[in-house]
Amino acid sequence: IAWIEEHRASAWIVFIFTYITATVMLLPAFVLTLAAGFVFGLPFGVALVSAGSTLGACGAFLIGRYFARGWVEKRIENHSGFRALDLATHHEGFVIVFLVRLSPVFPFNLINYGLSLTAVRFRDYAIATWIGMLPVTVLYVYIGTAASDLSQIVGGELDAGWAGRVSLFAGLAATVVLIAFITRKATRVLGQHLERELHDEAESQ
Repeated sequence: IAWIEEHRASAWIVFIFTYITATVMLLPAFVLTLAAGFVFGLPFGVALVSAGSTLGACGAFLIGRYFARGWVEKRIENHSGFRALDLATHHEGFVIVFLVRLSPVFPFNLINYGLSLTAVRFRDYAIATWIGMLPVTVLYVYIGTAASDLSQIVGGELDAGWAGRVSLFAGLAATVVLIAFITRKATRVLGQHLERELHDEAESQ
C-alpha cells in the first residue's frame, strides 16, 4: 500500500499484471479484488479488476486452446459438467459463457481453461466473460472499500455518524442481495441449458 501511494502513476500497471499472472497460474485472485477496493476505491478499483480478470481469463483461454490442451483435459476429466458445456457452446457460446460467469457452479480459474476446449469463439468468450464478471467484481471491490471504512470506524479514527454507518451497511446489503439473486437465476438457467444439451445428445445416440 505504501509503495502504491508513492507510485500512483505506475501502480495500476503493476496491479493489472499481477492479476493476470495470478489468473493464469490458477491462484486465487479474490484477495487482489478486495485490495483494489481498499487502495483504489470503487470506480477505479472496479476498472482495474475488470481489466486484470478479463485479460487473465483471455490469456488462460488462449494458452489452453493452443498450447496446453492435454494438460487441461487431465484437469477437467473428473468434472462431468464440462461435457455439457462443450455441447451447449456449439449453439449458444456467448449465452453459456455469460451464465457460467454469473453462476458459482464452476470455479473461475479452472473454467478459463475448461472453456478453451469447447467450441465457443474467442470473441464471444472475451465479451461474455467481461460482462458476466462485472456484478461479482463490483461486490468484492465494494467490500474492500467498506472494510477500509469499517476498520477506521471500529478503531475510532473516523466518526461517520449513524447516517454514514447505515448508508454503508445498506449499500453492502443491497449489493449482496442483488448478486445472490443474479447468481441463483443464472445457475438455474444454466442448468436448464446443460440438461437440454445432454438430453438431446442421448436421444441422438
